[in-house]
Amino acid sequence: MHGQLKKDYSKKLQEVRDGVETMREASKSRKTNETFIKVTCNLDESTTTLIHTGVGFFDHMLELFAKHGRIGLQVEADGDLHIDSHHTVEDVGIVLGQVVKEALGDKKQINRYGSSYVPMDEALGFATVDISGRPFLHFEANFNNPKLGTFDTELVKEFFTAFVNQSGITLHLRVLYGDNTHHKIESLFKAFGRAFRKAITIDSTIDGVNSTKGFIE
Repeated sequence: MHGQLKKDYSKKLQEVRDGVETMREASKSRKTNETFIKVTCNLDESTTTLIHTGVGFFDHMLELFAKHGRIGLQVEADGDLHIDSHHTVEDVGIVLGQVVKEALGDKKQINRYGSSYVPMDEALGFATVDISGRPFLHFEANFNNPKLGTFDTELVKEFFTAFVNQSGITLHLRVLYGDNTHHKIESLFKAFGRAFRKAITIDSTIDGVNSTKGFIE
């Protein structure tokens, strides 16, 4: 009797495993003389978010991206912050882009496109994403405050440039209006997260990849 129960349990467990689709996730680390970066990303499970880059404002923005993108994201960075935060922010963008590209896999049945407007008090940010295999960034934003904590605000563009170059994503970002620099940047990261979620969402009505070419790099 005990043997039969064990056999039935094993059969049921295998049926559960067979019915669960593989999670779209990836992990990668990168070490240079300037930084050590490790990123883990899960596009289908959003319960785990753990960010530590040593740059407080940047941590906050990555947390917002993960929350509004509804993804699991872990980022560990150890950079030459005694110089400034440039290398750390840029290199996180590089590794995050690589991890996202790997996690997306063959890109079958993803929507591919996503757009979002997000207000943050007086500021309004806009993002539109095309998971095209062609890296491109259009960036329209002016920040009155050059620094937020230890974060140089010009690094917002550097981060997104690094990300698109490695992920192969076309990304248009724009702050339509606003006064407060924190609000402007926050609206961009939230809008990016929401647009990204729409683009990576699986649509079972799509046959293969969402391209007449039948292939996305």
